[in-house]
Amino acid sequence: PKVRQVEVAIADLPAAFDGYRVLQLTDIHASRLLTGEWVAKVVAESNAQQPDLVVITGDLVDGSVAARANDVRPLGELKARDGVIAITGNHEYYGQYAQWMPAFRGLGMLVLENGHTLINRDGAVLAIAGVTDPVAARYGLPMPDVKAALAGVAPDVPVILLDHRPTLARANAAAGVDLQLSGHTHGGHIVGMDQLVKRANGGFVSGRYPVDGMTLYVSNGAGLWPGFAARIGVPSEITVFTLRRKVVPQGE
Repeated sequence: PKVRQVEVAIADLPAAFDGYRVLQLTDIHASRLLTGEWVAKVVAESNAQQPDLVVITGDLVDGSVAARANDVRPLGELKARDGVIAITGNHEYYGQYAQWMPAFRGLGMLVLENGHTLINRDGAVLAIAGVTDPVAARYGLPMPDVKAALAGVAPDVPVILLDHRPTLARANAAAGVDLQLSGHTHGGHIVGMDQLVKRANGGFVSGRYPVDGMTLYVSNGAGLWPGFAARIGVPSEITVFTLRRKVVPQGE
């Protein structure tokens, strides 16, 4: 994957976070196809960007902990001033969700399951929230709940939401999210096929979208699912977001 730089303006972002850099990885899909050697290269390229924060928006792995432990181990080498925050995608549920949660945390990740964490800088606060994936319903596990994820966040605190799928972007915007980071679609894999993928994902498939005052970004993802290991005209990516302060005049 190549590095893509994206600037995002957030209304009344505290000045302390103007220029804050968030690196997103998604859809890594560590597997027999994309092994630990490949994952280590993705980690090295990510670390070279020197981000303030790394977020991983699901589908880190395909397979069980026993089968893929060595392939995900390089993710423990990700480095950022404010750490690594992750959520799960649908593929973690297919491959022993209950076992992967402590395994990811053992690699130094903060894994959010319908929760949030606060980042403090010079007295200012930024909330990073994360939700689960709807496939949880098949396994009797908690469904995504943005209200639970944001419970206790003060109204004036900017919110970045990690949601593997872009489908619920409008509901998330209504809940008060400023920036939603998603993946899942792989950008449609192949030029032309993106139209089909878009329909299955709320009309969103790749890149930046304005959604009711919120910015949605859908990454093409870093890797590939072994069950459909193809990209044509849809490049993989590591995405670095630079947050910018947008001053909103009083009364607007």
